[in-house]
Amino acid sequence: MSDRSGIFAGDDPFELARRWLAEAEGSEPNDPNAIALATVDGDGLPNVRMVLLKEIELDAFVFYTNYESAKAAELDGAGKAAFVMHWKSLRRQIRVRGAVTREDGPQADAYFASRSLKSRLGAWASQQSRPLESRTALMAGVARVTARFGTNPPRPPFWGGYRLRPVEIEFWADGAFRLHDRFRWRSDGAGGWSVQRLSP
Repeated sequence: MSDRSGIFAGDDPFELARRWLAEAEGSEPNDPNAIALATVDGDGLPNVRMVLLKEIELDAFVFYTNYESAKAAELDGAGKAAFVMHWKSLRRQIRVRGAVTREDGPQADAYFASRSLKSRLGAWASQQSRPLESRTALMAGVARVTARFGTNPPRPPFWGGYRLRPVEIEFWADGAFRLHDRFRWRSDGAGGWSVQRLSP
């Protein structure tokens, strides 16, 4: 581990992830907090989609979604997920795997209230992942929700967050001639981490 310096330096993988994300916020043109979230369905068939990471906590990563979506059904069913953050501007990525639990308390309420009004109304109107007759039908749903809630819609009972607590985090940086730098952090289950350099 003596060569884990520079952009890889530190003893806390969450702090390192926050540092890399902060750098990406200054260089990535769109959605530096985008993650490709991977889940599996009841048959073990993988699924992946882009979502926005909203917080890196002291020991977890948090994102939000519709609890009635296919994504949520897969998260709840397996209780595990993985994601990758990739920044072309920095030539870096972070891979994360671990267990997921719901965040549907005051923290979810606060985040929902911080979203734009149109996003809050859209959360109420969208039946995420289910067939939709037309865009016109969707906009009619938004109009109905607007008439019902006005300018202060509460968080829907079917919308909230997920917290992913990792068992493994890998930090990757592009290297010349495809000789990349990779460091895998593994949780010991008691708050500690072991770090190992991996071959590119």
